[in-house]
Order: sequence, then C-alpha cells, then structure tokens
Amino acid sequence: MKALKPLVDENHIISALAIDQRGALKKMMDKFQAQEATDQQVKDFKEIIASELTPYASAILLDPEYGLPATRVKDRHAGELLAYEQTGYDPEIPGRMPRLLPSWSVKRIKEHGADACKFLLYYDVDEAVEINEQKQAFIERIGSECIAEELPFFLELITYDASIADNKSKAFALKKPHKVNGAMKEFSKDRYKVDVLKVEVPVNMAYVKGYTEKETAYTKKEACEYFQEQSNISQLPFIFLSAGVSTETFQETLRFAKKAGSTFNGVLCGRATWANGVENFIKEGEDSARQWIRTQGRKNIEELNEVLQETATPIGFY
Repeated sequence: MKALKPLVDENHIISALAIDQRGALKKMMDKFQAQEATDQQVKDFKEIIASELTPYASAILLDPEYGLPATRVKDRHAGELLAYEQTGYDPEIPGRMPRLLPSWSVKRIKEHGADACKFLLYYDVDEAVEINEQKQAFIERIGSECIAEELPFFLELITYDASIADNKSKAFALKKPHKVNGAMKEFSKDRYKVDVLKVEVPVNMAYVKGYTEKETAYTKKEACEYFQEQSNISQLPFIFLSAGVSTETFQETLRFAKKAGSTFNGVLCGRATWANGVENFIKEGEDSARQWIRTQGRKNIEELNEVLQETATPIGFY
C-alpha cells in the first residue's frame, strides 16, 4: 500500500481529479459549436484543468492520447494516473469488449512518470460466460504487467445490463446493486492484482425514496443496505466515480454513503467538478474558461474535498 502514497492527501484519502475523457469530452464540446471538436481543443482544455485544479487535488487521471501535455503543467505535489484503455467500445462486437491503447504498455506508463495505471472495464455479471471469461483473462494480464513494473493498478468498473439499453431507467436501477456489488466481488480476487477499485455507487440516487419526487426503486433503508453490502464485499481500497452527475448530487451521494456506513476511501471525480467550464471554453475562449475554473471549478473541488474529509475512510499504510 505504500505505493499509493503519491496519490493520497495528507489524511490518506484519495481526492483525485479525473479528466481522461476523450470521445465523451468531444461530444460535450460539440454541443456548443457547429464543427466537430478538434484534438487540439481537447488537449488545451485538459491543460487548463490540470494547471488550475491540481493544486487542490491529491492526484489527476489523464490519458496518453490527449493528456500528456497536461501532465507537464500539473502541480508537482499531485500524483499522476494514466489510462491504459482505448475510449469507448466497438458496438458491433457483443459484450463491450475491452481494448488497450496499441502503442502503450504499463512499462511505458511508468516510464512517463505515472504513479499508477488505470483501466476501465465494462462489466455485466450476468453476461454470457464466454464473454466474461475473456474479460477476466484480460484483467489478469494487466494485473501481471502492473506487478512486473511495480506500479499500482486502479481498475474502473462500469456496469451495464446487456438486455437494458437505458442505464438511467428504473429497470436498470433495480438491478444496479447486484451489478455493481457483483463486479466488485469478482475483481477483488487476488488473481487480478488490483490495488484500488474505482466503482459506481451501488444505487441510482434518483430512485431512492426521499431523494426524488418520481417513482422509486428503493427505500432509504434498502439503499443503505446496498452501500453496506458494497463495503463488506471487498478488502481492497475503493473509490467512487461521479458518473457525470451534478456537483450537488455527487456531494449529497457521498454524505448518504457515509450515513449508510460505507467505508469508501475517496473519489476520482471528473465532470462533477469541471463540466460546466466546457461551455465557457468553446464559446468564449481560454481566458474565460480559466476564469471559470479558477472560481467555480475551484469552489467545486474545494467543497468536494470538505465533504470527503467528513465522509471518506483513510487508507491504512503498511
């Protein structure tokens, strides 16, 4: 666990900033301009985020495709994670199969100066056995690479249901606890050599009674039990991803998790911190974007840090 020290804050909590989005970030930019976002726009925006917000983060997650310039302008005290996966998945191939960046390896990620390797896996515990066995073997290979290079392995798990197209629907919300906690249970096994799990919260808060005026999928008591189950499933450190929800929703979710007894160890938070700065960047340019990031973006991350100190469980080192 000592290898995680460059990635935690002074209280041993992971308060990391994620901006490894690629295709998703281009789509965000495309909403505010007629032409498609360019590679340079993506690189420039990542540099702004890294230079302005890493003084307030324990680490930053970037990608080798567009994020390398940003690694050079981050705060020297902030740790660095690099993503190893290609963005998205091929919709023509069943099972949302993982793909590596073809010209990268864990050795190269380490040589670049990263403190950890991150890999994103789409996983459905109820998918066909032949698909899941391929994914399991895939993660075993990455784990072995990370062991060989003595580099911490962060595995990000995004769950889905092959039979439900809308993961924001009530139908998926009812299955989400089983999907999230089942994936955590599988990849907590020692054979995968994962050091930290980056996961979704086990419920969709938009369907928790008392947190919505719409139809519900769980009572508060049921939601609490799912958070407790999640904490009991794994002995590994685990952190939450923001999944594109608003700043306010994410912070309230962390407070709920704490009340439920969750022992999560921090966050790798992306869009909840910086998403609204994209509009300023596209419509008004770099100066306007920097001003937004220096004010509202900084406010978002500092408020999140305060919530983390109240809610997250420190990682024990040995």
